[in-house]
Amino acid sequence: MPEELIEEMQEDVALTDGFHLVIDALQLNGINTIYNVPGIPITDLGRDMQASGMRVLSFRHEQNAGYAAAIAGFLTKKPGICLTVSAPGFLNGLTALAHATTNCFPMILISGSSEREVVDLQQGDYEEMDQLAVAKPLCKAAYRVLHAEDIGIGVARAIRAAVSGRPGGVYLDLPAKVFAQIMDAEAGEKSLVKVIDAAPRQLPAPESIARALDVLKGAERPLIILGKGAAYAQADDAIRALVEKSGIPYLPMSMAKGLLPDTHPQSAGAARSLALKGSDVVMLIGARLNWLLSHGKGQTWGDQPKKFVHIDIEPREMDSNVEIVAPVVGDIGSCVQAMLDGMGKEWAVPPTEWTAEIKDKVDTNVARMAPRLQNNNSPMDYHGALGALRTIIKERPEAILVNEGANTLDFTRSIVDMYQPRKRLDVGTWGVMGVGMGTAIAAAVEMGKPVLAIEGDSAFGFSGMEIETICRYNLPVCVVVFNNGGIYQGAGVNPSGGSDVATTVFVKDARYDKMMEAFGGVGAHVTSPDELSQAVNAAMDSGKPTLVNAVIDEKAGTESGRIGNLNPQSVLSKKK
Repeated sequence: MPEELIEEMQEDVALTDGFHLVIDALQLNGINTIYNVPGIPITDLGRDMQASGMRVLSFRHEQNAGYAAAIAGFLTKKPGICLTVSAPGFLNGLTALAHATTNCFPMILISGSSEREVVDLQQGDYEEMDQLAVAKPLCKAAYRVLHAEDIGIGVARAIRAAVSGRPGGVYLDLPAKVFAQIMDAEAGEKSLVKVIDAAPRQLPAPESIARALDVLKGAERPLIILGKGAAYAQADDAIRALVEKSGIPYLPMSMAKGLLPDTHPQSAGAARSLALKGSDVVMLIGARLNWLLSHGKGQTWGDQPKKFVHIDIEPREMDSNVEIVAPVVGDIGSCVQAMLDGMGKEWAVPPTEWTAEIKDKVDTNVARMAPRLQNNNSPMDYHGALGALRTIIKERPEAILVNEGANTLDFTRSIVDMYQPRKRLDVGTWGVMGVGMGTAIAAAVEMGKPVLAIEGDSAFGFSGMEIETICRYNLPVCVVVFNNGGIYQGAGVNPSGGSDVATTVFVKDARYDKMMEAFGGVGAHVTSPDELSQAVNAAMDSGKPTLVNAVIDEKAGTESGRIGNLNPQSVLSKKK
């Protein structure tokens, strides 16, 4: 439309465009934070968003912006928004979108794209790609908006899809032409949709509650497993009441740690093997019997026959690996409350033989571990380093812990106790490397709390440039890089004897702390647990962006962490 014609129309009637309709649609639905990488064709959208009062955080890579949006969805129960450019930028965001869907985090990836008529005829447009077709297999839902008057509906559908039922990732495709479309402002306002009851309660069937309670009543050695779905539900008081009233020992999956303090007397975290193998009835609350729980089968679970009670919002999750004798389908909060109500005033707690056996094993393992966590070795091992950080989290329970790596992930999960819900954020179901910096940024932005990110040096490498983003927005994030000079370990040897280092070895004595200093943050280089404790406490007190390069013995750790069984070994190479 010619500019002079637009000017004439503006004299007679107020106008709006696609840029502002996207902004108005998001703000109408309470979405005011955007994670993005600017560029064609969404550069002006980011500027206009900022001008409208939205907080727009620009990243160095779309994948990290996507991880930030995904964890924002987990923390807030509102869809986190990742905004990207077309084609390559869109593709960079797809890993995070699939990660969000796999982990049931509500997230919307909004990407600009090439015009449909050019894409469909494959005429070679700038960054031409049928993005909707590419995204569909990797997310819960995908939509494209072709007309400005449909932006309100498109945003509303994306929001409802992201948060309703089992949450997940949604893709929203906005061709460049849509942004520039002009329409009457009054008509544009009327086209917007405020989503009502986007994630309605899903009440469980009464008979499913009665069945589940009957199974629990007949248990001699019951166990509760809490998953991140239970943490996402934010039904913290009801879940704690159910666990305590039942008297049943419980195991939290990694991102459910802190729903009840890890030091709670019913926690079986330090007796995991005994709890899984010895139990006869297991109640899963927002947890899936996937690979993280050995699919409910095998040596992990022992020879003791199991009956499973499963609380989940997704009916198709039932019987996914083993028979579920008591499926309870509904939202976690409603299901847990119904279970509590059904238990009545009197409820027989499990036999003391079982609970005492669990408690004794927990006490024994904790006592056995204690001396290892108090060493002050230099260079550090994982136990000494994490012993120091464990104390810091105990003294600062409001801090948010972000954690990724191989050995760094595994040791931290088992050593560092959590005391409050949704304070531990990690790699999730896929075990994705590289979520750390995006997750840390979103945690600081959304929760307004100090963040401690414990990173393996390999994991940090995937998103390390985002420390510039941390500094740019002056976020209270302390990054601790466990630097052992390699993937798993830094002591690998090139089997050919050639000049190249082994495939798992990094530059020796790398100074990651200097990277943070380069961007105006605080860097620290430490070699002992005492030095680590001092540096991290100083960072948490100051609230300044900080990176602590924590030197770990290059021989510490094991191949593939604790999931070495998933890493096939070459038989032929061993014979040579």
